[in-house]
Amino acid sequence: MPEHALTRETLLQLRENIRNWALEAGFQQAGISGTDTGNHEDYLRRWLAAGYHGEMDYMARHDDDAGHMRAHPELLQPGTLSVISLRMDYLAPGTELLGQLSDPGKAYISRYALGRDYHKLIRKRLTELGKRIEAAIGPMGFRAFVDSAPLLERALAQQAGLGWIGKNTMLLNRHAGSYFFLGEILTDLPLPAETTQQSNHCGRCTACLDICPTQAFAGPYVLDARRCISYLTIELNGPIPEDLRKGMGNRIFGCDDCQIGCPWNRFSKTTTETDFTPRHQLDKATLLELFRWDEAEFLHKTEGMPIRRTGYENWVRNIAVALGNGPSSVEVTDALEQRLGSVSALVDEHIRWALAQQS
Repeated sequence: MPEHALTRETLLQLRENIRNWALEAGFQQAGISGTDTGNHEDYLRRWLAAGYHGEMDYMARHDDDAGHMRAHPELLQPGTLSVISLRMDYLAPGTELLGQLSDPGKAYISRYALGRDYHKLIRKRLTELGKRIEAAIGPMGFRAFVDSAPLLERALAQQAGLGWIGKNTMLLNRHAGSYFFLGEILTDLPLPAETTQQSNHCGRCTACLDICPTQAFAGPYVLDARRCISYLTIELNGPIPEDLRKGMGNRIFGCDDCQIGCPWNRFSKTTTETDFTPRHQLDKATLLELFRWDEAEFLHKTEGMPIRRTGYENWVRNIAVALGNGPSSVEVTDALEQRLGSVSALVDEHIRWALAQQS
């Protein structure tokens, strides 16, 4: 990578330009940090040692004598001197949260997953922003990341002044809540880091911990992913532990409860990105209509969406649990019985559990 001979005055002006260019690219905020993630590497090691990551083995990879790559952006992208962290709101206007969640016959899908897969959209915007910076100052080394790389993005975003990590382990912003995606540009530019960071404003509040349906928090700032509904419905392959099924309610892909319960989300903003508009009215769908999808319909209707990640088998498994948690009815019982033997032995076990709840 080239060595940059830019004056501090030039770099300060570039930092301001980057903030403005980020807004023009559709992001709501951008901030700059160095590569230091503070004590988050130690926290990550303790979290992994406790087994809180469950079957997410990828969380434990990339660890060697040089340090855990997730905590060292310069290991992920050699030559990195600065990290540009950005956030983009995703909550679509008019999208129901509590209304859908409180109706046991409706299917609740985490609100980030209702539209187009955010990875491609944000990565494209980040790459375009990187090229715009390059056009302004000359050749530089940079690489864009969105959620899929071994990177402690919330820790870096905190360092960049985008918010603080709350007791629910989400990045919280006092002016925007937490309904936003994060993305990063790693660059070899020696950009001046932000001099101010948002203080932790959680105080004595424990609303996010108290509202969790499966008591997934081992304590403030400590999430036991093995009990988290997002993990159970998306990451976990195999049977969902029976003692956690009732707590899942009607949540079939992800969970927003610890965000819904956070008082700071009264300041959250809706997105202007049309790609995040709910598809196929999945923000209003019933459990029964989704349970009737065959695999071809699932693959067709989830094309280009985050929901595709869970796979058809787990999709039906999750809905079976949700139906078992709902009110008893002949229609639900018939639907469950008709699906027996249609997908897999794993799904059948969850259907039988649901039927037992209905009886």
